[in-house]
Amino acid sequence: MASPLLERVRIQVEVLVPVLRAFRAELGRERADRIAVEALARVRRTLVQERHAGLRGTPRERWLSGVVASVPEVGDAVDVDMLRQDDVAIEFDVTGCRFAELFRELGEPELGVALLCAMDQTAVDEIAPGEVTLDRATTLMQGGDRCRFRYRLTKPPG
Repeated sequence: MASPLLERVRIQVEVLVPVLRAFRAELGRERADRIAVEALARVRRTLVQERHAGLRGTPRERWLSGVVASVPEVGDAVDVDMLRQDDVAIEFDVTGCRFAELFRELGEPELGVALLCAMDQTAVDEIAPGEVTLDRATTLMQGGDRCRFRYRLTKPPG
């Protein structure tokens, strides 16, 4: 299935990348990138909160429902090898990522990290802190051979 999210991201970067480059020319790379990363963090938090607003259940259940709901949006933009999925952990590797390919072609992988990759940790932090943790030591966007997703799930107290 085609990825609606990949198409939206392509449109966004057509505008975002030239604007970011203009800001870098005016403000310097470090300052412009810091401002962009901070702004994108606010955008991520808002998007995560909106996505999960109508979902019911424990924070962990709401987080998982949000993950499941995002699968059709991502579509075939990533190649996933599922390693484990049970009540304690969800572990998988992303071995191919059209998002990473797009941002590497643009020479802007760090923008891709701030716009997309960081969304996974933002969802954990905003929706299920203490009930879900994410360990992702490598990403394709940052030059790794895969994105290693290692979610740990804890049951809420009680």
